[in-house]
Amino acid sequence: MTHIRLTPLALSLPATVPFVGPETQERARGAAFTARLGANESVFGPSPAAITAMAETPQWMYGDPESFDLRMALAAHHGCSPDNIMVGEGIDGLLGYLVRMFVATGDAVVTSAGAYPTFNYHVAGFGGTLHTVPYVNDREDPASLFAKAAEVDAKLVYLANPDNPMGTVHSGAEIARALDALPAGTLLVLDEAYVECAPECTALSLPVDDPRVIRMRTFSKVYGLAGARVGYAIGHPDLITAFHKVRNHFGMNRAAQAGALAALEDQPYLAQVQDQIVQARDRISQIARSCGLTPIPSATNFVTIDCGRDAVFAKAVLDGLIAQGIFVRMPFIAPQNRCIRISCGTPEMLDALATALPVALESAEKG
Repeated sequence: MTHIRLTPLALSLPATVPFVGPETQERARGAAFTARLGANESVFGPSPAAITAMAETPQWMYGDPESFDLRMALAAHHGCSPDNIMVGEGIDGLLGYLVRMFVATGDAVVTSAGAYPTFNYHVAGFGGTLHTVPYVNDREDPASLFAKAAEVDAKLVYLANPDNPMGTVHSGAEIARALDALPAGTLLVLDEAYVECAPECTALSLPVDDPRVIRMRTFSKVYGLAGARVGYAIGHPDLITAFHKVRNHFGMNRAAQAGALAALEDQPYLAQVQDQIVQARDRISQIARSCGLTPIPSATNFVTIDCGRDAVFAKAVLDGLIAQGIFVRMPFIAPQNRCIRISCGTPEMLDALATALPVALESAEKG
């Protein structure tokens, strides 16, 4: 066999992915999950109009490489120019392109320890050096992030607002004020994947073409199109144009573009899902409290539950839930890994959670 001539960087990296999918776990356990409450998908599904649009889209054609119709609609939705919008294969895909554009071997990048791991995966894949700061009171801390960026001359700083995995939130005005301390030459990557779940004051209160920041949005959460992989970036036209240097121009399939456009146009359905998310968050919190656990107030489509001890105990609770067919996840890094994270679900799914959680806790107590 011919020797596989990987680059030294590729040879140095582990052959892993940031997340173990629920399908992998189902194959390992030999059974499907009763309640899929770990991936922060919208179990309430997309707009019926989006389903129809995707089903009626001709599949023999490539997608429009400019995602023109969707970009025009998004620009109208946000009150900006299409030149401020880049559509890509979910926020994950856009993060990969952004890191490729900015990060060479050894370049410094800053994030919070325990924040969204796919960003870190891309940084490692392009040879960047990742610097982390701790959460403060279970929230990512802009002041700490920007101070570290100044210390290490970071190219990029990643901040999710609302946060994943904790569900906590800053107001857009808070982040705008904190940007005064962002070093010149550093770009803030503001991941707003969950902003449609959050209070109206959460979105960044700055012009969309502010060159210090690029905002990431998605159709995977409240819009219910996680499987279609549609995300978009909002930023200065010069930065948006730079994506064309590296992106996969046919990466967006035609059905996904049509589905996202139809979902965007059906704002009444979006409002209905937002109401269902609020109800589900309240129910998850009630279930946690009834078991003596503490829910962390959430601005997302999940609730993070403080199990009150350490990571070993939280992992035992998680394992106990999975053993009963309830798929959930937990944060990776201390002290957040004292928690488990539960996505919003249907009433039936949450009934199953209510039955399973006391059993999982009893099992974890026994060790």
